Amino acid sequence: MENIVKRIEKMLDYYELSASSFADKINVPRSSISHLLKGRNKPSLEFVMKVVEAFSEVNLYWLLYGKGTFPYKETTLPDQKKPPVETKIEKTAHNKHSQKVIVLYSDGTFEEYHQKPS
Repeated sequence: MENIVKRIEKMLDYYELSASSFADKINVPRSSISHLLKGRNKPSLEFVMKVVEAFSEVNLYWLLYGKGTFPYKETTLPDQKKPPVETKIEKTAHNKHSQKVIVLYSDGTFEEYHQKPS
């Protein structure tokens, strides 16, 4: 819990917010921020989700576990399209057939293509 408090403090510094203005921005009682920062209370799931929804640069995994970066930046632009993938499955030289192809994208997503039964 200490670590999530440190990450919230980092957010306050980054956005130049007081605890009160932060509470107002995520629509929680000011006392809940005070109690959280002093270690009296633990953040609820509702609290965490309000933070992530209110601040687009805050990644959920960074806030919860400290993994990733802050501020979070999208690695692909919304209008970028994934490259087309050839879906034709051909017989190999050793009479083997491909059953599944997995395409990994740089944004961490993937797509699977399965051979249709003949």
